[in-house]
Amino acid sequence: MPTRGWKQLVTPASKHKRRAAPIIAYSEFMPPPRPAIKPYSQTVDPVVLSEDDPWGWHVTEYEEAFELAPGLRQIAAELLHSLWHLGHGQPCHGLAKAKLQNNPYWPPELCRAGAPSQERYVIIAPLALSRTQDDKGRVRWTLFGGSEQGPAKPFWRSFFSAPGVERPESEALDFFRRLLAGAYGVLPSRLADLRQAGLRILPQGEDLEFAHWDEGPLPSWAGQFVLKPREPLDAVRYLLTFRPFARLPAAVRRAYLQGKLCLLPFPGSLAFWGAPGYIKLAGELPLAMQIPLLHAIERHAAPRGLRVPQSGWMHEPHPRAPKPAEHLGPFRNCYKRTHRWARIHRYEDELTVKDGEDHVAHVLFSTSPADLGLYDKPMARNAQLWTPDHRLLLDGPHAARPQLLSAAEKVAEGGMFGYRFLFPAMQAGGHEVYWHRPLVAWLPPDGKPEPELLTDAPLGYLTAYRAGKVKPEKPVVELWPRLLARPAHQTAITVFDRQHDQRYHRTTNNVRKLLDTHSILGGRPLERSFARQLLTLPKGLSLDKWLAELPDKAAHAPAGRELAAELTATLEPERTRARKPTSLTFRRTALRSFEKEYWNIIAELSTGKYRNKDNADCVLDPVTQARLDHHQRDLDALGDFLLEYYRRTFKRLGGSRSVWIGELPFHWQTDFDYGWSGGWLGNRRKQLRERDLVVMIPGRDRSRAIVMADHYDTAYMEDEFGYSHGGGGPRLAAAGADDNHSATATLMLGAPVFWELSQAGRLECDVWLVHLTGEEFPADCLGARQLCQQLLAGGLDLQSVTGRQRRLRDVRVDGVYVLDMVAHNNDRDRDVFQICPGTSRQSMWLAWQAHMAGDTWNALAPTWNQKPGRRGKSRGRRSADARTLPDTALHPQLSGEVRPAYDPRSTLFNTDGQIFSDAGVPVVLFMENYDINRHGYHDTQDTLANIDLDYGSAVAAIAIEAVARAAGSRK
Repeated sequence: MPTRGWKQLVTPASKHKRRAAPIIAYSEFMPPPRPAIKPYSQTVDPVVLSEDDPWGWHVTEYEEAFELAPGLRQIAAELLHSLWHLGHGQPCHGLAKAKLQNNPYWPPELCRAGAPSQERYVIIAPLALSRTQDDKGRVRWTLFGGSEQGPAKPFWRSFFSAPGVERPESEALDFFRRLLAGAYGVLPSRLADLRQAGLRILPQGEDLEFAHWDEGPLPSWAGQFVLKPREPLDAVRYLLTFRPFARLPAAVRRAYLQGKLCLLPFPGSLAFWGAPGYIKLAGELPLAMQIPLLHAIERHAAPRGLRVPQSGWMHEPHPRAPKPAEHLGPFRNCYKRTHRWARIHRYEDELTVKDGEDHVAHVLFSTSPADLGLYDKPMARNAQLWTPDHRLLLDGPHAARPQLLSAAEKVAEGGMFGYRFLFPAMQAGGHEVYWHRPLVAWLPPDGKPEPELLTDAPLGYLTAYRAGKVKPEKPVVELWPRLLARPAHQTAITVFDRQHDQRYHRTTNNVRKLLDTHSILGGRPLERSFARQLLTLPKGLSLDKWLAELPDKAAHAPAGRELAAELTATLEPERTRARKPTSLTFRRTALRSFEKEYWNIIAELSTGKYRNKDNADCVLDPVTQARLDHHQRDLDALGDFLLEYYRRTFKRLGGSRSVWIGELPFHWQTDFDYGWSGGWLGNRRKQLRERDLVVMIPGRDRSRAIVMADHYDTAYMEDEFGYSHGGGGPRLAAAGADDNHSATATLMLGAPVFWELSQAGRLECDVWLVHLTGEEFPADCLGARQLCQQLLAGGLDLQSVTGRQRRLRDVRVDGVYVLDMVAHNNDRDRDVFQICPGTSRQSMWLAWQAHMAGDTWNALAPTWNQKPGRRGKSRGRRSADARTLPDTALHPQLSGEVRPAYDPRSTLFNTDGQIFSDAGVPVVLFMENYDINRHGYHDTQDTLANIDLDYGSAVAAIAIEAVARAAGSRK
């Protein structure tokens, strides 16, 4: 039997193990999200795709309530505002003169006459939607524009649920009744018989701009309404047709202009599909027909609603074209950049923050240090460009370096250029997936300025195309959307979503976390302490008290009580006897000697001879050169130091023959040139190379591994660069005591602990210690991308410290614990650290292991604090002097908050962890309770003065224990 439905998108494992395409820096190319099928594991997310429903694509209640519904309302308002002006013969935003010339949907006949007085501007506009990812790891539904499948097909596909399977006729007829009643005020009593009420359907016919726009077989119930060739129009009041106005029968055109007949939809709303220039462009850019409608909508990035990328026309002055051409429109010559390291919270809208804009051409192509600052990159990869005569200039997502450079040269020559920023559509198994959803709205007959949106309109369908080889006429498969209506989730949204809270409706989000995690972990009851750490609750509020208060907070108390009962059912019962805490590693790490070593390692790495520790070092501009103590990159010497540390450590422990120590070498390659960077230039000339450092400690099963990772490079200091007053200062690498030598020290001290477990036979799989390179800008997660790229290709090409090559194949990474900044205790919310899992079930299992490690630490710490040497001590204090070890302090009680990827407080996106999560490698981020506004982050104060020894060594110990638990677990 042939594969059916969405299963055609799943790549067989044998085909999956190929050379992986390069994973480009996210600052240069924001990749597509993969919400349904992860590349590394090829596992299918059961929330999105169901084995029992091969033709369905599930859309959650949260997506519909917080993104789609408000986004559709916003788009309807903007579209109807423009179309009203079009109907009144006024300039129309998004439908400039060039789009209306020779446009059969708005011919000269309509240009002269305008819309008749009875027009309600009904739109039935199929939108092309997909989920995209932004620079803060937020995966949201995004408007790509109008459907490239044409104006009619998505509407008619809505009345099917699978190929050849019609939805109930009653659903379709009820839609028309709601539409006519809402838009035209038709009384319900007159709508019992829709044909009698004057509804007719006129098919598109065969004269189409593209053959694949054929609306296909209509549902069987439509036959009774089809307008016959010679049928009089006397009884016709409402004619549903997607045929261009210029190709309608003359009698229909006259009846409409005389106000005797209403056309559904408003003819002008279809003009986006008749723009001749974009019909021409579609010959080179397959999805070009999305663009005209996108032009009519302003850029939108607020967390609530649909994401709308910027599109329009830009102008670069040229002697032959000194001013912008007005007939192309809309003219948008500037762009506000965002980036992952901007100090903007995930629940904030970057576009509302007062900040400068840059010329679009500079944003797309400039590599000037003055244009880039510390964190920006050219964005041409995430853009498409075309010329005024609608010839393709650049398809950024699919362009190679020569095409990017050629486009940059042509733009630099000057003139007008059309563009859209394009963040790639979600993918499933190497296929781009788009949802073609009809937007149904109108201007009310009572003259109210606010449009009315039909919220329960037909839902359209989805198409999947081969990524990079999109053929709108030949989708790989068609699927149908299923709006989930899980009672508990729906209840949470209904009873708690009463105000637009900036933190994504905290109560609703807490309910979601419990229910989703319970489902992700296979329906196993959640341990109560783990459930409490999932929730964003005030300090001191217990889980049981929160559940008890839910009905009081709900708009409808009975629904709140029912929801509280369902949430309680997801939890383990209260234990009558406390579980005895057991640990694999704390006897080696909950010691003063561990704290001393931890401090000394951070001191050596941050205050010693290693100064220039950014991959781009040394930057060649005069300002930087004048401030350097020495003019070579120290990152290479630091890597040598780490490898030598492991060689000596395992030689002392007797593990030289069993433990593999080496590196994953590669060269830093980019599409654009950064000749001002000595590190980049050294790679280009093959004088330097980059490398991840790898230590493999054997377990029983050598075919599996748990990875503990950090990054050993450091960032440039913002205060030295002068970000707060325009920049232009030197690019000098930070000392990096916290970011990220606090994590590097953890890996170094974990090595002998894992070796001891290996010797005792307590590791069920290998433990890999991986020091990743190039997390900071401008390298941008360089080492994590290289590691994931090779894992996706099926293995690693390694080199030992002795220079021997090793090709590692068919080893599965069961999980990665990424450590990034683990030793600064937030002054405003103390004794908290983050456990941030990726999006997979295995990632949540890793988070569970991390939570159990933290829970065990907290259970044992009071006993340790009563031992000699700690009894009677107080909390630890920081020490500003590397030579002064902080005094012995009490082991702290820490709160390891579990923050899923959609939690606004999760900082997984701001680290290497995001790369692993997107690739489908199970991952958890260990990080302190990160405060984006504190001193000591990417500045001159990232020194030992910001290290809390008792806190940092405790987080380090918990991380080591978590890795040991995960690696010691039998599969």
